[in-house]
Amino acid sequence: MTQTRRIRICILAALALTGAAFAVSLLVGKYPIQWDQLTAGGMDARVFFTLRLPRSCMALLAGLALGAAGSVYQTVFRNPLASPDIIGVASGATVGAAAAILLFGSGVLLTALFAFAGGMAAVLLVLAMAAASRRRDMLGIVLAGIAVNALAQAVLMLLKLTADPERQLAAIEFWTMGSFADITLEKFLGVLPFAAAGLAGLALLRRQILLLALGDDEARMLGVRLESTRRLVLLLATLVTGAVVSMTGLISFIGLLAPHIARLLAKSSRFSVTVLAALCGSTLLLAADILARSLGSSEVPVSIVTSLLGAPFLFWLLCRKEEQDG
Repeated sequence: MTQTRRIRICILAALALTGAAFAVSLLVGKYPIQWDQLTAGGMDARVFFTLRLPRSCMALLAGLALGAAGSVYQTVFRNPLASPDIIGVASGATVGAAAAILLFGSGVLLTALFAFAGGMAAVLLVLAMAAASRRRDMLGIVLAGIAVNALAQAVLMLLKLTADPERQLAAIEFWTMGSFADITLEKFLGVLPFAAAGLAGLALLRRQILLLALGDDEARMLGVRLESTRRLVLLLATLVTGAVVSMTGLISFIGLLAPHIARLLAKSSRFSVTVLAALCGSTLLLAADILARSLGSSEVPVSIVTSLLGAPFLFWLLCRKEEQDG
C-alpha cells in the first residue's frame, strides 16, 4: 500500500469515527429527547437546539483545533512532546481567566475574553523575549516559554491567595479542569470565526510549516523567512488554541495525543497528518465528553477523562519506544 493511499484511508476512517462520535454525542444526556418532537418547538426542541447541539459542535470544533494546533506545535518545535504549554498559552489563559473571576465574578463572557487575551499576551511576551535575546533558534523560544510559564504560575498563585476560598477559588479550579456544560449556540458561534481563521491560516502555510520541521539551515536555504514565518505560525496556532480554551477551560492531553495517534496511523510527516490529527482530536474529545456525561450521576470535568485516557497512552508510547530502542 502506498503512503498516499494509506493516509487517505486513515482520513476517511477518522471522518467516519468522528461522525459516529458526533451522532452518539447528540443522543447522550440527562434529559431524554423524543426525536419526533423536535419540530414541535417544545421542551425537547429547546434542549436539543439550545444545549445538546451546540455542546456537540463545540466538542467537535475544540478537538479539531487542539489536534491541529498540537500537530503544528510538534512539527515546528521538532519535539513530540510539544504542546500549548511549551510557549505559555495554557498558563497565560489560566491567569487571564483567574483575573476575570476575581475582578468581575464568574461571568462566562468576560472570563472567556480575559482567558483569550491572557493566552495571546503570554505568546507575544515569549516571542518578544526570544527576539530580544541573542538566541535566534527554537531553543530561545523554548527558554522564553519556560520563563513566561514560571512567571504566569507565580501570578496565578498570588491570585489564588487573594481569592475567596468558597466561590472564586472554586471557580478558578473548575475552569482549569475544562467543561462543555455551559456551551450555548451564541458561545459556539462566537468562537467559530477565530478558530476557523486560525485553521485556514495554518492550512495556507502548510508548506512553510513542513519546511520549518527540516531545521533552520535547510528551511533558510529553501527560501523560508525563519523568524517571521515561525512567529506567524505560532500566533495562528495560539489563536486556534486560545479561542477554544477561552470558552471550554483547559483541556489536557488532546493536543499531545492526537498528533501521536495520527503519526502512528499514517506513518508520514506530511501536512495531511495534521488533518488526520485534527480528526483524531475531535473523535477523542467527543468520546471524552460522552464519558464525562455518562460516568456518574453528576457530570465529570472533561479534562479528568482526557487525562485518564492520555496517561496510559503516553506510558504505552514510552514502552514502545524502549522496545524499539532495544
